Amino acid sequence: MKLESKIPGGPIAEKWTRHKFELKLVNPANKRKFTVIVVGTGLAGASAAASLGELGYNVKSFCIQDSPRRAHSIAAQGGINAAHNYPNDGDSIYRLFYDTVKGGDFRAREANVHRLAECSNLIIDHCVAQGVPFGREYGGLLDNRSFGGAQVSRTFYARGQTGQQLLLGAYQSMMRQVSKGAVKIFPRREMLDLVLVGGKARGIVVRNLVTGELECHEADAVCLATGGYGNVFYLSTNAKGSNVSAAWRAHKKGALFANPCYTQIHPTCIPVTGDHQSKLTLMSESLRNDGRVWVPRQNGDPRKPSDIPEAERYYYLEEKYPSFGNLVPRDVASRNAKTVCDNGLGVGSSKRAVYLDFADAIKRIGENGVSAKYGNLFQMYEKITDENPYKTPMRIYPASHYTMGGLWVDYNLQSSIPGCFVLGEANFSDHGANRLGASALMQGLADGYFVIPYTIGGYFASEKLDKITSSQAEFVDAAKSSKALIDRLLSINGKKTVTEFHRELGHITWENVGMGRNKAGLEKAVSAIPSLREEFWKNVKVLGDNVSFNQNLENALRVADFLEFGELLARDALYREESCGGHFREEHQTPDSEAKRDDEKFCHVAAWEWKGDNQPHELSKEELEFENVHLMTRSYK
Repeated sequence: MKLESKIPGGPIAEKWTRHKFELKLVNPANKRKFTVIVVGTGLAGASAAASLGELGYNVKSFCIQDSPRRAHSIAAQGGINAAHNYPNDGDSIYRLFYDTVKGGDFRAREANVHRLAECSNLIIDHCVAQGVPFGREYGGLLDNRSFGGAQVSRTFYARGQTGQQLLLGAYQSMMRQVSKGAVKIFPRREMLDLVLVGGKARGIVVRNLVTGELECHEADAVCLATGGYGNVFYLSTNAKGSNVSAAWRAHKKGALFANPCYTQIHPTCIPVTGDHQSKLTLMSESLRNDGRVWVPRQNGDPRKPSDIPEAERYYYLEEKYPSFGNLVPRDVASRNAKTVCDNGLGVGSSKRAVYLDFADAIKRIGENGVSAKYGNLFQMYEKITDENPYKTPMRIYPASHYTMGGLWVDYNLQSSIPGCFVLGEANFSDHGANRLGASALMQGLADGYFVIPYTIGGYFASEKLDKITSSQAEFVDAAKSSKALIDRLLSINGKKTVTEFHRELGHITWENVGMGRNKAGLEKAVSAIPSLREEFWKNVKVLGDNVSFNQNLENALRVADFLEFGELLARDALYREESCGGHFREEHQTPDSEAKRDDEKFCHVAAWEWKGDNQPHELSKEELEFENVHLMTRSYK
């Protein structure tokens, strides 16, 4: 398939402004004639619904939660980036653009990243106007803190609950449009299929999670803002409801899936304690701003951290990366944590953890000063571990967190299916092979507030869209297909639970497609996942029925999609014979164990097309060009 990125011409700083002018417009009086479906109510979905409703479009908003406010964006902790340069330490739109391209290891589109940097300041101003309670300095000005991958302080924050506060701002904006009648919300609905009419996305099939009823909804365009696929690893920092299903169903209708192997392993998570766990807990990257990461220099040192003198502590990030220290990007920090633990220097009962120590920060600014910055995070850590991080260092270890891969989109955020737009983490577009911390919230709000309102209007003004109803054949067929899938799952009546299959899939993917990947392990995953999927369809036991609230069935539908997606994840990682960002192939590393890219062969987006059940995907490539930030070996030393 030929991929048309639709990147406008001209200097990079002028592309977005020029593109907005060249996009066709919809007359304000005509906007009420168009209906847009927005699936997902996180930062991207809620901001898109609010913005499109404000413009005059009719919006239908869908979410799987009982309230839009429970979208997983509330879990984001540390902050949101912007290039306002309030600290006067050298930041600019260009520097934010540069750091993001470099942080993504030169595997993102320059034009998209620069647009993101341009929108960043608008986001902060907009959210302040909404009343988002960002942290402020003594004089009342907005405060900034440092985050990994940058040498300036550009991260705006609301203590350790930035995502929640930003989501409340987007939510209240959306609910204002609900009260005006521009937006209609449909909670407790899960998207089961994308409906195409004449080759264009014109609606969705959803399951009412309370009654089990299948519903068809028509529209003139569909926006997917359904988050990432990190739960393919079973244990992740994602909410248990986070899944790949909406994106995967769109993929099976023709939307290309781009760079699925680009997954982010977050370096500061509470370590695994046993098989009883169903998820992991994130400790914000902002903690690395004041916390120091270390392990004992002695292999298997049994002493308490307070008993280990400074000379016998290995501050490995500070020693290896003196320019950035503890603020190296997430992929670098994660790999180094794995390396020191592999070398026998890990701490805690599992020996799969490192220390994050705030003793120096407490000496410098006092316990109250640390509490003012991170108090809710420290409280959360103590509740989970029963350890006081003011008195003893936190124990952290990397875990699956964010996904940079997603459905392929062009510059307008439109997938390879006309009329199907993809926003936020569900698309692939802005982060390359590694997301810098505090950039997820930035991308979600940029897409929803400042990009899709322009680009979807350009689509409506350029396309002829016939009037349709949800009773016509395409919707009926899609609903029948969804019902047949549900009936099949309920009829198997096997002996293993859905959770058992999900846990086995997670073990395969984490061990073979996790932080360290190699050809043998990836080939093992590519072989094992289809076998597990075959067993699933013969031996899964799904309790309950389809005419009531049934979380067993919900989970089964999602895990069925993960079992298909997991194979593509492994195949994409096997195909990419290089190391870049979070994708680390052990065969491709420098003598000092850093990622070794192969720009001659792999400086492109790998976009995969579904060709049918049990058929190999077909690869299309979008070549990446770097005219403003020239290709170079990433270095944070």
